[in-house]
Amino acid sequence: MRSVFLVLVVLVLHISCAQATSNNFPIASFEQSLLKNAILVDVRTPEEFSQGHLEEAVNINWYDPDFATNFSKIEKEKTIYLYCKVGGRSLMAMEKLKKLGFKNVINLTGGYDAWIAK
Repeated sequence: MRSVFLVLVVLVLHISCAQATSNNFPIASFEQSLLKNAILVDVRTPEEFSQGHLEEAVNINWYDPDFATNFSKIEKEKTIYLYCKVGGRSLMAMEKLKKLGFKNVINLTGGYDAWIAK
């Protein structure tokens, strides 16, 4: 009985970890055509955003206390592409938005630094 429980716990952890990473997409493969029915959000600070950003990106600062509130006018079913400098903040933002009920949130891995290096 104990081994069955252990197998179930490992299986659940594996599935939840796979789901957490399934919404990652390399920023180097990102194309503007993906924005046809989506929104691109740069979660860096306004200062970082002003130094350069992807075309058509909207700046919603991860560190802003009103971060979640800034998404209140966006439909929960709309696809949201997120990026930051290297991928850490956008990953946290993706998890936060999923918890808020957004269905299609994608973290652009590598961040703006990888985009520039491309």
